Amino acid sequence: MNNLLLKYIEDLEKKQFSKNTLDAYVRDVSRFIDFVKNREEDIREIETVTIMAYIQYLQKERKAVSSIVRNIVSLRNFYKYLMKKGIISENPVMDYEIPKIKHNIPKILSIEEVDKLLSFPDLSVNKGIRDKAMLEVMYATGMKVSELLNLTTYDINLKLCYIKCKDGKRQERIIPIGSFAVNCLQEYLRIRTELNIYNLDLLFLNLKGVQMTRQGFWKIIKYYAEEAGIDKTINSFTLRHSFAVHLLQNGADIKSVQELLGHKDLSATQIYSTISRKNKIAEVYKNTHPRA
Repeated sequence: MNNLLLKYIEDLEKKQFSKNTLDAYVRDVSRFIDFVKNREEDIREIETVTIMAYIQYLQKERKAVSSIVRNIVSLRNFYKYLMKKGIISENPVMDYEIPKIKHNIPKILSIEEVDKLLSFPDLSVNKGIRDKAMLEVMYATGMKVSELLNLTTYDINLKLCYIKCKDGKRQERIIPIGSFAVNCLQEYLRIRTELNIYNLDLLFLNLKGVQMTRQGFWKIIKYYAEEAGIDKTINSFTLRHSFAVHLLQNGADIKSVQELLGHKDLSATQIYSTISRKNKIAEVYKNTHPRA
């Protein structure tokens, strides 16, 4: 059984999934294999009823709908692999209906709140200069945290004002950056050599001179949000979400925003149109209702 999983992992690694996606697939399939083993069933001979029992088990464990959907997708792909290798003749997950996800609309910051957040780093110290550059680049580009932390010095062109961004599958997109981000990067590059004690190509480094973790970046955002007195639940994606909505509010077309964000499916970008419309309606009401 473990041998099947190891061979499947080897197959996944060839597809160049991001580390987070690969880890999720392996974790989902491993959990299911343990579940089947406890039921004294053979992973190669299960029927849809076992899948149903497993989903009920996940529900009893109070797993989120999004987590359950990902588990079903993980198992579908695993059994597709087993069919491809001739280990099974029928995919027991193929006809299992995936539950619909109720999408939670992400929180965004207003333009004023973004200005407050970005004004708090202390530019008299190296840490503040670095933090300011990271936050300005994230808001200027809307890139994901993992994309930001994997940037190298070769990915930025300050003369032509753009950044090359690679996603988890190493697909590249070019994102323009404005004068604020360019100026902050210029300031950061002047002090970066003091942080780069190991002579790394990575653009942003932590104070120990190595790659910053996602958790490290999250702490930075949380700290400055608290300092700025922003009373909203924010996370590492808040600036990305705000970037998208602010572009749409200021007249950008949705296809351009989709390309900038690196979304493969337009439906993933359309959620930001909903937020933009709601914010516009709220603003109209505030400015026109006599008792607003």
